[in-house]
Amino acid sequence: MTGRAVPPHRSLLVRLLATSMLIAVCAVAATAWLTVQLTTRAVTQERSRTLASDTDVYDAVVAYAAGHDSWAGVDALIRRQAELTGTRIALTTPDRALIAASAPDAPDAVAASDVPTATVDPLRLDRGVRVTGGRIDPRAVGPYRLTDAERDRLRRYADIQVACLRRATVLAEVVELPSGRPVLREVTGEPPPITPCDPAALAEPVESERQPLRDLTALTTVCVERWLSTEVRFTITPDFAPRYDDAPPDADRDRRVRECVEEARRDQLRPYVAPPALLFVTGPAAPQTGPVTLSTANTLRIAGTAALILLLTLAVTVVAGRRLVRPLRALTEAARRPADRQEPVPVTTRDEIGYLAAAFNDLSARRQALEQQRNAMVNDIAHELRTPLTNIRTWLETARDGAVEVDQEVLDLLVEESVLLHHVVDDLRDIAALEAGSLRVHPEPTYVRDLLEQLVEAHRGLGAVTLDAGRHDPEVQVDPVRLRQIVGNLVSNAIRHTPAGGTVTVRLGTRPGRLVISVTDTGPGIAAADLPRVFDRFWRADTSRTRATGGSGLGLPIARQLARAHGGDVTVASVPGHGATFTVVLPGASVVGGDGADVGQG
Repeated sequence: MTGRAVPPHRSLLVRLLATSMLIAVCAVAATAWLTVQLTTRAVTQERSRTLASDTDVYDAVVAYAAGHDSWAGVDALIRRQAELTGTRIALTTPDRALIAASAPDAPDAVAASDVPTATVDPLRLDRGVRVTGGRIDPRAVGPYRLTDAERDRLRRYADIQVACLRRATVLAEVVELPSGRPVLREVTGEPPPITPCDPAALAEPVESERQPLRDLTALTTVCVERWLSTEVRFTITPDFAPRYDDAPPDADRDRRVRECVEEARRDQLRPYVAPPALLFVTGPAAPQTGPVTLSTANTLRIAGTAALILLLTLAVTVVAGRRLVRPLRALTEAARRPADRQEPVPVTTRDEIGYLAAAFNDLSARRQALEQQRNAMVNDIAHELRTPLTNIRTWLETARDGAVEVDQEVLDLLVEESVLLHHVVDDLRDIAALEAGSLRVHPEPTYVRDLLEQLVEAHRGLGAVTLDAGRHDPEVQVDPVRLRQIVGNLVSNAIRHTPAGGTVTVRLGTRPGRLVISVTDTGPGIAAADLPRVFDRFWRADTSRTRATGGSGLGLPIARQLARAHGGDVTVASVPGHGATFTVVLPGASVVGGDGADVGQG
């Protein structure tokens, strides 16, 4: 990257200035135009009523109709709503016989030419006023009102379910319907596949609802048989939805059944609500005035204010733009420096540019750390390969010079060193494939106990290795080859660190939703300061770095990566002087049969 200046048409400052000026011009022009238009309309027009007040009156009257079987006593409600909204309100029968009015003595309480504001019927809500919800007002409870004891019992159960869901990281709240039935609403999150919570039990009918629901089912069945030629068997749930005895019918038949449920509810609730009525909401006419225009002085005043705003916008944009560009230039200069001379960029702001500078510093630090890791890894690989290669070369040169005879013992030594080289290369290939994400596991149903018995038997000649699985034999959906590799690496590591006369114990078991395998040795243990580094590549607690005591330094990292490829993990716990325990935990969703003894981290 060269050090030439940015062309003006590509400069961030110029583009920011141009964009800000364009926005300012459009904003000032739009503001001036809206000021003139809204001022003129505000002076010349005054609305006599609003949709909000009409909706409030309608909702209050519908609520009264839903809770009463007649209009007796509605006069007080009409007068109160008229005082609150400042309008004239009248309620009549469908043939315009007066039921109640805010001014019943006025001769023109309802004129013949008046158009009703809405039709009041809690069983057929007026779509012109109520645009949300169903056609039947939920406050029309009818025979579905719960007793106090039933409501208290359901409320206690609902509170228990809310607390249970909260423990499962699911948020919910209890809402009480007009009938007194509590329901769970606004549930967020997704509950785990195994949970003791049972919120669906709240939907079961209680004693007060059973007979009305049976009556509703019978009415709905008559309607369905009238429209459908085939028999549909169902019952109605407390939320007035059909629950089919067999498989749900197709969408068209299901829609017809739900329409019949709604019609049956109207027939059932009609004796409990007030009869339909017409609602009239009127108000005094707004005073009429002539058109209003702005004077020349007022027009010039608005134009001067707009120009001043434009100049202030220009000045603020220039200052802000220069402050924005300054840290960007510092970032550019830092990025141009060679990689070995890069220094942190000072973070002077807490805005997006400050975040960019912090991210740049973090990227530079990670790049240096990555370079150090790469150099360390190259040195570690060279160290791991140098020893067996040196031994092979030394023996071959000695044999070539005739200093030793190439007998079976020499060949065995050469083969052993070659095997060590092959083992290191295989470990490097596995760790590279795991980190690149190219190594795939192939899960299949596997009896874990059989696999562990075979593995323990294969390692029994290297040390005292035992299996503790109790009487359990879980069948698990895992990759058996990789699981054997995971546990085999842990067992090999435990054997290396267990002195003569010590034991290595492999335990098999489960926790709730988890499959657990632990490997415990009776070796010297691991210091607390070394525990965070146990799974680092090429790390050994023995600073001598001999293969006899430390292996290749790749077995534990490979075991953890393979466990994570299964969706699990490998952890370690140790007390110096009392051995160490490595624990493999695989996700419980893969356990398809059996259960084992509980196993913890020793």
